[in-house]
Amino acid sequence: MSKNQHLTILTGGSRGMGLAMGQQLLGEGHVLISIARKTSEALAAAAASEDQLQQWEQDLSNSAEAAARLTTLLNSLTAGDWASVTLINNAGVIPRIAPIGQISADDLQNAMRVGLEAPMALTGAFLAATDGWPGERKVLNISSGLGRRPMGSQAAYCAAKAGLDLFTSCVALEEALKPDGASLCSLAPGVIDTDMQGQLRGANPGDFPDIGSFKALKQDERLSSPAEAAARVLAYLRRADYGENPVADVRDNPIAAMHNTYSNT
Repeated sequence: MSKNQHLTILTGGSRGMGLAMGQQLLGEGHVLISIARKTSEALAAAAASEDQLQQWEQDLSNSAEAAARLTTLLNSLTAGDWASVTLINNAGVIPRIAPIGQISADDLQNAMRVGLEAPMALTGAFLAATDGWPGERKVLNISSGLGRRPMGSQAAYCAAKAGLDLFTSCVALEEALKPDGASLCSLAPGVIDTDMQGQLRGANPGDFPDIGSFKALKQDERLSSPAEAAARVLAYLRRADYGENPVADVRDNPIAAMHNTYSNT
């Protein structure tokens, strides 16, 4: 194993921006562990060899199982073989788009487990298993402007992303106390033309007062493609100041303040 290898663990890598990030990371030579409910033929096709990619079929609502698998994998590796190791928590779900009283407890539970509990558990497992590794360590949590701006009929999604922001800030404080702590950021990636946007545009207008703004984003061609968004997110991950602002937007400049007000999702 070359000591110049870069390892990235990515959730939600089977479609959308996650798939695009995975393809781009593989193209850059990273060893990739993709964690998603289903494997992706498109992602497999981007790997130069079988050794470059592992795809785990994993339901992230079972965060304990996912974290245990990650711990086992990382403990099986030789720390000195890796120039960097990165965890990207990208997976998330939107439950039924409706006022909170119309959403079942099961749907709420799934949204919070996938969108917040799993990133927390995986981050904990990642940091514990790689503590003391000589290479660069980073955690990137994919957030949203909706974690920083309330919206009706989006309570669960907004709450999960707001929780992800504050969780990241807390853990960043913990890591800052260590001589070689990891860098963390909860990053809003901008508005992207994905299945999630289609879900928002397809909601019942009577249940979702803001549906018009999402339709306008599509009509006015203001949505980034998954590949464009992935490239911007990965460029942010490579910034020299990565982690200095633990809650950020991909459109931030290097001196942006932590508590900016965001108007886009």
